[in-house]
Amino acid sequence: MTRFTIASFNVKNLIGADQEYYRFQSYTPEEYAWKVDWMADQLLSMDADIIGFQEIFEESALRDVITEADERGDALNSAVVPGRDKRYHRKAIFKKLGFGGYKKAGLAFAPNANDTGTPGQRRPGVAILSRFGFVEDPEVIQVLKEPLEIPFQALGGGDAGSYKVDRLSRPILKARIPVGDSEITVFTCHLKSKLGELDRPEGAEFAPAADLTSYDPIGRAMGALRAALRRMAEAWVLRREIVAELNLGRAVMVTGDFNDGEHAVSSEIISGEVPFKNYSWMLRHDAETPRDRYSAQEDAQIRSEMDRLRLTSAEKLFVRKSLRDMVYTTAFGGVHESIDQIYLSHHFAPENENQMGEMEYFSVLNDHLTDGSHPEAPYNKLASDHGQIMAHMRIGPAE
Repeated sequence: MTRFTIASFNVKNLIGADQEYYRFQSYTPEEYAWKVDWMADQLLSMDADIIGFQEIFEESALRDVITEADERGDALNSAVVPGRDKRYHRKAIFKKLGFGGYKKAGLAFAPNANDTGTPGQRRPGVAILSRFGFVEDPEVIQVLKEPLEIPFQALGGGDAGSYKVDRLSRPILKARIPVGDSEITVFTCHLKSKLGELDRPEGAEFAPAADLTSYDPIGRAMGALRAALRRMAEAWVLRREIVAELNLGRAVMVTGDFNDGEHAVSSEIISGEVPFKNYSWMLRHDAETPRDRYSAQEDAQIRSEMDRLRLTSAEKLFVRKSLRDMVYTTAFGGVHESIDQIYLSHHFAPENENQMGEMEYFSVLNDHLTDGSHPEAPYNKLASDHGQIMAHMRIGPAE
């Protein structure tokens, strides 16, 4: 039996000092040092075996954080983990108190293909940190080999048009990771945000709808529509990759910032359909009479195939197991919700009789999240605006 943890961490704009990543936004050396300090503490608290990171502009900055975490971990271990000369050094509690460290870990960074390096117009990438290393070189999915063409069905005749995507707003990083005697395909992603894609005419300094002194509700609504279409398309690209892995018989875990809640359509595209309890009552797709329904055998086949290809939210498993009523990873405008997720394939589903493992616990680090809706709440712009989530997993039979 092997126990391990997998986490997702949107760090909020990690880049070195004195570099303008977005317009007029950069860190002084002191601010950068503070951010590295805060992130290293979060890594120390999580002590996760596998971490999917989002909003990484530079690999070197992430390595600074990891190095700082390792140095603090070494100091912590010296203070709390007894040496082999102590008769009690094998006590189980010291496994929990010690920090595993990342000196021998593998780090894969996927820079954003849309990042030109122009100050003020930078674009972040994603990364995966793995104490188990990687089975093979991780794969970056962003510039599509064949553009994704999405045709729309005509309603009442005429050309319904189509929507085409040839690259994603941010990369998806795919890695095969050895865990115990098994291998798991891990994805990390950062889907398009809800921030509207506002139309800027050629030659214009800015999009007209960006001028809030001349508020354009229709133009801004169209921007939100564009962003949603892009996010849905990116979710489908990720779903295609997930299904390909599942069809190869591989266990899958997905980490990342989905920029949507669990029940949003984009999230459901990624996770797959939840089967009905019974398809025997449903009219067949090729029905010729009102009595043409799916058979009991077909019902079982349909539900089995959907379950095989479906992912389950680790957060949902935790809430169901613990009777907890709320987990949140973001706070904005007084609304607390989860847009960061860890999804697990059927290999870890509790209802699967042939499961290879299970989730034992789920952690959320969100005490730092405030959005200004409560004047008395502390706020620090250098901390992440996302909570960190971590699933505590077991592979193999229970002890």
